[in-house]
Amino acid sequence: MVALLPVLSAAIAFGSVSLPLSTTFRVLSRALFALDQTDSTPILQIVLNLRLPQALAAFVVGGGLSIIGVAMQALVRNPLAEPYILGVSSGASAGASLFYLGFLPTFIAAQVDITLAAFIGALLSITLVYLVARSRDGLSVSRLLLAGVAMASLMAAISSFVLFASPDLNRMRAVLFWLMGSFEHVTWSDLPLATGAAMIGLVVLMSLSRSLDALLIGDEPAKSLGIRVESVKKVLIVLSALVTGTLVSISGAIGFIGLIIPHAVRSLLGVNHRYVLPGSFLAGGLFLVLADTLARSLLPGQQVPVGIVTAIAGVPFFLFLLRRTDYQFK
Repeated sequence: MVALLPVLSAAIAFGSVSLPLSTTFRVLSRALFALDQTDSTPILQIVLNLRLPQALAAFVVGGGLSIIGVAMQALVRNPLAEPYILGVSSGASAGASLFYLGFLPTFIAAQVDITLAAFIGALLSITLVYLVARSRDGLSVSRLLLAGVAMASLMAAISSFVLFASPDLNRMRAVLFWLMGSFEHVTWSDLPLATGAAMIGLVVLMSLSRSLDALLIGDEPAKSLGIRVESVKKVLIVLSALVTGTLVSISGAIGFIGLIIPHAVRSLLGVNHRYVLPGSFLAGGLFLVLADTLARSLLPGQQVPVGIVTAIAGVPFFLFLLRRTDYQFK
């Protein structure tokens, strides 16, 4: 927690237009204590209405995606599992894109909003992947990963089709937002929903930490310890879709957070989920805040989608894990 304040301060100060840290602190102090702000109104708008909500949203989204990565790795007992690779994020993006551009049937569109559409897309994706990978002999890891990659490609193709089918340039930009991930359009009104989803995910997973520990050693040993394995798996699937769908509807599909962070935390704290979950939430939030700050600072006057930065960091790590065939959550 000690690192949170300086990281958020850096995120507010640096971007396409950098601000001195002293100016940032002064503006924040004036806002907090309701002092006179007339001499720094433009800076006040940049700090309070643009960068501060974006930084807080990045922290919440990074933390939420990280703990869902922890849950999915325990669910399938594979270190390569995470929402982006298994198609959950792509499914949420496809659902949000279809709703936003009016491609859903009218009787469905009238009953849902963009967050619910993203949740349905995410739930559909993870359920299909899980059903394809499951057999009478158990869950096939290789089939799970292949099904996840295929589902992610299918959902990305649906989003791309929607992108090209739209004649509205503004709507096309919105779909690109969901395809690559960005906090550019996040406002204060988006924070309660994102924070609520992430906190629900953290609280539920913390309550299931013992079950997650047991799942890592296998279904049968977990059952012998009194864990209701199938019920826990269903909760994890629905929770993963709920949290990922909600966060993707706000930030777009940001990949590899749920892959990188849990392994980094396990290397420091061990495999006990009572420590891995809160550690992953904090580390994931800090990582995404730094990634978003870098994305805003790379090109003068422009904001690079943060999904590009996380992919550049995540893909080499993913390939490294693929080479380590002996990796077993150590």
